[in-house]
Amino acid sequence: MIALSIACMLACAVALGAELRGAHRARLVAKLAASSAFVAVGALALRRGGDAPGQVALAHAIVAGLVLGAIGDACLAMPGKRWFLAGLFAFLLGHLAYVVGIAEVEPWQRWLGDAGWLAMAPIAAGLGALAVLWPRLGSRRLPVIVYVVTITVMVIAAVAAGRAAPLPAANRCRLVAGAGAFFVSDLAVARERFLVRSVTNRLLGLPVYYAGQLLLAWSIATS
Repeated sequence: MIALSIACMLACAVALGAELRGAHRARLVAKLAASSAFVAVGALALRRGGDAPGQVALAHAIVAGLVLGAIGDACLAMPGKRWFLAGLFAFLLGHLAYVVGIAEVEPWQRWLGDAGWLAMAPIAAGLGALAVLWPRLGSRRLPVIVYVVTITVMVIAAVAAGRAAPLPAANRCRLVAGAGAFFVSDLAVARERFLVRSVTNRLLGLPVYYAGQLLLAWSIATS
């Protein structure tokens, strides 16, 4: 798992270098290699996870989310509005998989209470992002709203699980950090797509995204 995690981040670095050089084919290959690596980490973590029913269900949901994330990566690497919407849908399903998995170890009725005041951070970030993006969304307003709501709920669920779920402490920390990193990377993608095209978005968003997915994959390994 450690070797695959290192390979994932090295491939991410190659993708960033290819981005700076304008080598789009190399960027696509490197991104797909990085995404394949975090899926492989998740598959190995699944074998090293806990055997409690809730933990098993969470582990399978996390791996499903990782696979959907890899599909989303492939879609977003392609040009055009249709590919962007396809990638958005794949990531949406991935976030829903994480939400369903977390509900197996932390009942949804307790999310807001267990997250406490920390739930305000993703809510404020989500509302702020929608307010800034709103004039630029056009016909994509509905799918973007659904997506922002879903990832906000996912982060709240992860924070609640991090504070109260019956999981090893290290796993809870990885779950929260992974969800938060995913949110930050999505904000970078939204800024790139709708506001300002800048290499800064990619220099921030890409490594944070892959780090987040790796943290989520590692969050299900207990040995």
